[in-house]
Amino acid sequence: MVRFLVLALLSLAGVTQTSASPTQASEPLNPTEEQPPLGTGSLSFPWSHLRLPGYIVPLHYHLLLHPNLTMLSYSGTVRIELQVQNNTNWVVLHSKGLRITTATMLDQNLAHLSDKVLPVLHNPTHEQTAIFSPRVLSGGQKYFLFLEFGAELGEGFYGFYRSTYRTSSGETRNLASTHFEPTSARMAFPCFDEPSFKANYSISIRRSRAHTALSNMPIEQTVVLDDGLMEDRFAVSVRMSSYLVAFIVCDFKSVSATTASGVKVSVYAAPEKWQHTHYALKAAVKLLEFYEKYFNIKYPLPKQDLVAIPDFQAGAMENWGLITFRETSLLFDPATSSGSDRVWVTMVIAHELAHQWFGNLVTMQWWNDIWLNEGFARYMEYISVNATYPKLRVEDYLVDTCFAAIGRDSLNSSHPISSAAESPTQIEEMFDTVSYDKGACVLHMLRHYLTDQVFQSGIVRYLRRYSYSNAHNQDLWDSLANTCSKEEEFSSGEHCYSSRQAAKNAYLYAGEHLDLTSMMNTWTLQTGVPLVTVTRQGSHLLLKQERFLRTAHPSDPTWPSLQQGFLWHIPLTYRTDTSTSIHRHLMTTLTDSMEVGEEVGWVKVNVDMAGYYLVHYDGSGWDDLIQLLKDNHTALTFMDRTHLIHNAFQLTTAGRLSLDKALDLIGYLRSESHTVPLLEGLGYLEAFYRIVERRDIPDVTQNLRTYILWYFRDVIDRQTWSDKGSVSERRLRSELLSLACHLGDLPCLKQAQRSFTHWLDSNSTLNLPADVAETVYSVGAQEDTGWASLLQTYTHSLSETHKRKILSALASSRDTNKLTRLLELGLEGEVIRTQDLDSLIAMVARNPRGRHLAWSYVQKYWSTLVDKFQLGSFSIRNIIIGTTAQFSSTEELTEVRVFFESIHEQASQLRVTEVAMDNIQKNILWLQRNLGTLRSWLDQQID
Repeated sequence: MVRFLVLALLSLAGVTQTSASPTQASEPLNPTEEQPPLGTGSLSFPWSHLRLPGYIVPLHYHLLLHPNLTMLSYSGTVRIELQVQNNTNWVVLHSKGLRITTATMLDQNLAHLSDKVLPVLHNPTHEQTAIFSPRVLSGGQKYFLFLEFGAELGEGFYGFYRSTYRTSSGETRNLASTHFEPTSARMAFPCFDEPSFKANYSISIRRSRAHTALSNMPIEQTVVLDDGLMEDRFAVSVRMSSYLVAFIVCDFKSVSATTASGVKVSVYAAPEKWQHTHYALKAAVKLLEFYEKYFNIKYPLPKQDLVAIPDFQAGAMENWGLITFRETSLLFDPATSSGSDRVWVTMVIAHELAHQWFGNLVTMQWWNDIWLNEGFARYMEYISVNATYPKLRVEDYLVDTCFAAIGRDSLNSSHPISSAAESPTQIEEMFDTVSYDKGACVLHMLRHYLTDQVFQSGIVRYLRRYSYSNAHNQDLWDSLANTCSKEEEFSSGEHCYSSRQAAKNAYLYAGEHLDLTSMMNTWTLQTGVPLVTVTRQGSHLLLKQERFLRTAHPSDPTWPSLQQGFLWHIPLTYRTDTSTSIHRHLMTTLTDSMEVGEEVGWVKVNVDMAGYYLVHYDGSGWDDLIQLLKDNHTALTFMDRTHLIHNAFQLTTAGRLSLDKALDLIGYLRSESHTVPLLEGLGYLEAFYRIVERRDIPDVTQNLRTYILWYFRDVIDRQTWSDKGSVSERRLRSELLSLACHLGDLPCLKQAQRSFTHWLDSNSTLNLPADVAETVYSVGAQEDTGWASLLQTYTHSLSETHKRKILSALASSRDTNKLTRLLELGLEGEVIRTQDLDSLIAMVARNPRGRHLAWSYVQKYWSTLVDKFQLGSFSIRNIIIGTTAQFSSTEELTEVRVFFESIHEQASQLRVTEVAMDNIQKNILWLQRNLGTLRSWLDQQID
């Protein structure tokens, strides 16, 4: 009791930082040989920086945890082996929300350095704890820090937290799971919670006989304790960052298989969902074997577990050897999962397994380069799934990834791929479209540029060179350019070049020397996406590059300042009507030219959209391509056709191309047989419909509805209400019928109502075709009895994938009272899990009757939402973007700005608030620039 009181007083004394001057992260704290008096004011927190000092390095954690799933709390001890590099009396590390009750310092022989209670000080602002040693810790020596601690199991989705699931009999069961990335390992146990502090971990977990304990490594020994509890002792881990540590205590069931190289792969889920784990197991084995061959590096652990967690904020988390997933990202039920669900599950598994190399084996030095983890994992999804599951045609989805990146990157509020991030909120916000999607698309461009073989050998070199350590951007470019990281590598005869030689000996590309670092820095250290304007002049193409912005125009006074200093090294590709060859040219200046020949009729730049840039065809360029699509659209690949549609409509948003020109471009779509360009064109028409529907512009809304249903009548009528066909055909069916029914197409509504009636008559037991189930439910949800039946089914369903389709349908109701009820249920977190609240809010906001309702809800419950999700989290960003993206008036923009000003302290920490305002401004400008043209064009079509 005395120890606890002393610790509490000392902790209170050290809450605020009082360092007289900032200390550099590499400098030691002043050592003293004598212990100062332990008065409450005698010690102040010794460190003033967000990042930990670098002169104490953790080598090995011995961690023991005992979670109590009845009391919903846990206790633990950790003994951390430390390497001290400079003399000091202080050890500063991370902890957040933990009760540290004992702190002891031991020498390398495990002898106590002091027989007195060691003071423990806290700096909650920086989530740091400092332990004072009365005896100096000598540089060059190893020591052990021993801490006893305890905490409640978390109520949210971070740290060591509680999750629950319900059995079919209605019983609620508890489990405990972890989620640490990026900065939440400190919420579970005291640690050096930065990616560069890699260490080994020896983990032990106490549990009841009814439960299973899982961690990164396999269990080495299980001991029965005196009180009947079991203690599972796991094998020592490989060296890894703290955010990859994981442990779970649950009563799940599993299925297992072994890879060709002997790795045991297991998939765990709640007992009654066990039968939905088989697809994931097959996919995981197949993908793990692919990666071992592609990277030519064996997976270093003896096992790989994949676990479906009932309460999970993200899609999945790549903890080494123990990947955790949201249930919808891992479990596949053939009866209720659509073709798109199968693609999603496969891609998420591929993403997380790629991380076992990119992120786990080689980790970015700091979070500013998180794209080295996430961009690579996102891109490897496409490479691995295309190789292992070619029928899923995942290359069709790569264009969506790059279009999403361009959508974000063409706003002034975007940021470079590699950006400064220091606080936990800033770090959390780095996990965004730019890091994931732009990162993947820049890598796609680089792979096409260097060739597959050079790209693959370069990343293998990168992984081998930095295994079990950390890397920067530059390390990747050096590996791809085959430069030596150390002089001895060069002198030892390894096939690599010195940096100077590499610059001279760089890859030749269209006859030009390539400085890979200079080139790639323009893509990773610079904000935005380039627009290349192409002008035909005789036998030449004149080229001009600029930053593409959808919220600014060359006629704006601010335009020169927005363009100042931007220059990319763009690997241009183009194709013409006179040759099947792909021509290449590296553009490194603001203006340039290329010889194409007098005889060339049309030119298509950025072949198959391999490059991360947009193209504008000046003069007659667009007219030539419009005519080509009308006359012979198959002269271009489906990717090129999709790319043209995307670029044209992006240019109309930016005010650089007239809308009627872009609409004429998609006039060929009746002849289009490929799903991807068809959905791209249809997607823009749907987006226009939704914006005029929300703004309540009746003439344009009606005419656009009439035009879409008339123009696409044949392809709508060809759709069957089934799950038959290829993945592409199923995707088209799902999206096309959903739109047709939303537009009030009578045949669609009648068939959906008929199917819904059959479903009601079966007492909700009929399994509807998964591809059309959401559309059927959405039509049925418009009637009171249908909505009530759907809510009841949602409440009792055990399939989260099925429930997501039902929730979307419930949120489509035109009754605002029902929408309000849904939002209330989301806030309560019982019927609708808290993990689904952000998606629910976005669904309600997408409903024309719910957009202002959802925004009012966000304003009213803002503090509650931040408490549930953390400020910089994906969920908070999804809520902000999901609600504000529906707005398109200056009044709404003012309302959003006023709200952000009212929460200035939080809003100022968030980049997403600027993105939200940019989005609204983009919508306002779209209406100003294009509404009149759309109205006139539709009048002509209808006539």
